[in-house]
Amino acid sequence: MTTQPKPTIPSEPKAERVDLNASDWYLNRELTWLEFNKRVLWEAEDERTPLLERVKFIAIVSSNLDEFFMKRIGGLKQQVGAGISELSVDGRTPQQQITECYAVVRELEAKKQELLTQLIELLNKENIRFLPFVELAKDQQQAMREHYIQNIFPLITPQAIDPAHPFPFISNLSLNLLVGVSGLESSNMTLVRIKVPVSSSVPRFIQVGNEHLFIGLADLITNNLDLLFPGMRIVFCDQFRVTRNAMTEQDEEQADDLLQMIESELRERKFAPVIRLEISSTMAKLQSGMLAAELGLNEEQDVFVVEQRLAMNDLFQIASISRPDLFDPPHHPVDHPKLAGVPNIFHAIREQGSILLQHPYESFVTTVERFVKEASRDPNVQAIKMTLYRTSAGTKIVQYLIDAALNGKQVAVVVELKARFDESANIKWAHRMESAGIHVTYGVVGLKTHSKVIYVVRQDYNGLRRYAHIGTGNYHAGTARLYTDLGILTCDQKIGEELTELFNYLTTGLVPKRNYQNLLIAPNKLKSKLLEKIDREITKHTETLPGLIQFKMNALEDVDITAALYKAAQAGVKIDLIIRDTCRLRPGIACVSENVRVISIVGRFLEHSRIYYFQNGGEEEYFIGSADCMKRNLESRVEVVTPVQKPELQTVLRQILTVQLTNQRSVWEMQADGHYIQLRPKDKQLGVQETFIKLANKRLDEAKASKSHKKEKKKSGANRNTD
Repeated sequence: MTTQPKPTIPSEPKAERVDLNASDWYLNRELTWLEFNKRVLWEAEDERTPLLERVKFIAIVSSNLDEFFMKRIGGLKQQVGAGISELSVDGRTPQQQITECYAVVRELEAKKQELLTQLIELLNKENIRFLPFVELAKDQQQAMREHYIQNIFPLITPQAIDPAHPFPFISNLSLNLLVGVSGLESSNMTLVRIKVPVSSSVPRFIQVGNEHLFIGLADLITNNLDLLFPGMRIVFCDQFRVTRNAMTEQDEEQADDLLQMIESELRERKFAPVIRLEISSTMAKLQSGMLAAELGLNEEQDVFVVEQRLAMNDLFQIASISRPDLFDPPHHPVDHPKLAGVPNIFHAIREQGSILLQHPYESFVTTVERFVKEASRDPNVQAIKMTLYRTSAGTKIVQYLIDAALNGKQVAVVVELKARFDESANIKWAHRMESAGIHVTYGVVGLKTHSKVIYVVRQDYNGLRRYAHIGTGNYHAGTARLYTDLGILTCDQKIGEELTELFNYLTTGLVPKRNYQNLLIAPNKLKSKLLEKIDREITKHTETLPGLIQFKMNALEDVDITAALYKAAQAGVKIDLIIRDTCRLRPGIACVSENVRVISIVGRFLEHSRIYYFQNGGEEEYFIGSADCMKRNLESRVEVVTPVQKPELQTVLRQILTVQLTNQRSVWEMQADGHYIQLRPKDKQLGVQETFIKLANKRLDEAKASKSHKKEKKKSGANRNTD
């Protein structure tokens, strides 16, 4: 296992002698993110994971690595190309980071190939089979050839590579064939590139007959090349795939039209430099060298040989086969006990106070979507404002916003056009909303709007009242079933007043003095407030009441926050960090971070919620919101983190933290050198996420029982009065 080097620890170290500016104390962002993918890949290796879920985890890691190359390696290569040799906080040059990342990626790829071999054998036993075309029965081959002629052959466009035909453009992440063809009696060979036309209508794996028997699309094309090259000899046919740099951001301060700039950026990304070439193991050195040279790559470094199957993210297709017995038990989000059976969501919020939502255990549809739906139809609602970072076609929120505008309500939406890989979709959503009369803006120049906020102004019986949803996750129906997130529905007056200030800022970009006393807003004050609260925990720490900080988030990357946590740990403050992926801090080092514990949770859902807890000398503080402790979140994005002050809701957050920190079933614990050890329960124990499924169902059952009891009691009292 590749690990990061351990820091040099002085003999008998003392806190005051530790130089927290030294690179030894900080782990590398890229390597710790790759370490996270090892933990995800373990889910594919774990025999306790249902078979098709294991296939899904291989697809997830493959998709993650594609994005890693496009974003992270792409950015590092740009730095190398610009001659930047400045060291990262962990003491590495851009080229050193690329080299070390490549070593870990090759390790991950080898493990993926090994696991796929094992899983294919297990799938065979379940009558889900992959066969090469040549191993099909004759009648099956004929049926597949006819299918190819009718449904695929018209889509094939062979492109010769010779002096008369320049090297063709290779699209990002496309699967391709490199074919050598010659005349039957000629030794002259021509190279031809064929793009394998995988699309929503042409799947990567073609089903043979009515059973779960599949052949690869590339294999089908390869074995019917005589249709493309009649009367010619096929010398070889190998697969390859390229990855292009996605880091093509332009300077929006120089852009007259942000929408046009993003559309231009998307066009540029299509033609961005290639940063990785993947080839099948059958490809000869001569051909791989030619491809690398044409694509401007270093053959020794940037070419990745794949033993079995390229583009394993396409295994999502197999992972969606209808075999319920090979998946986790189906999960059905429950209604929130505070909202179930309540006819008006605004009355429920006003009468019961703030309501904490826990997705996907509690339904997104019957909470967040319902909130917007009722707002769009309620005649007392005057205005709806929201931020939109990512959404999906399956989410009804956009339609409800359009309905609200058509119903004469003021609707304003801040759409983030620069949400990576969702830019095109967000442009379409923006156009659709604008055409319905919604006020669409694109946030503040120089900042991404990453906050998750819906803000509703309603004419209540006693005047205007502000209602809001503040969350940790996107307004996306698909991810709401797959990601663990938190949200709060509230009509707190102070929060509402500050959200008014926030939307005035987002829709104008003007920065007069904005009075945020409760919300922690980035980049205005979130980072400074977190640092202030960490420092306060040190000052309030005593032997009788030790300080305690607990953070749950996706990543801890910001150096200033990491250094502050080190200082708090040296002062004796206990620190629990539940970090999904990237974590710069090294836990468990004597006299430096021995009071720090870092864990990571991996399961059927992607951990995505953010919780910030400070013991504060007994006056406990809880916060939830959209921000991770990453430099980009704290300094370059508009983020909203809200306090959770209602004792009942604090109890739920305490339960969430306690379950995650005490579980042994689905938890990995970080070591000082950056690698993780999976904890092992001594006896049968539900995993973290299975525990939350059970707790959500229990809360709803108890609420129903309580309502039923009150109803019976009321009925009994009425009967006694009648008697």
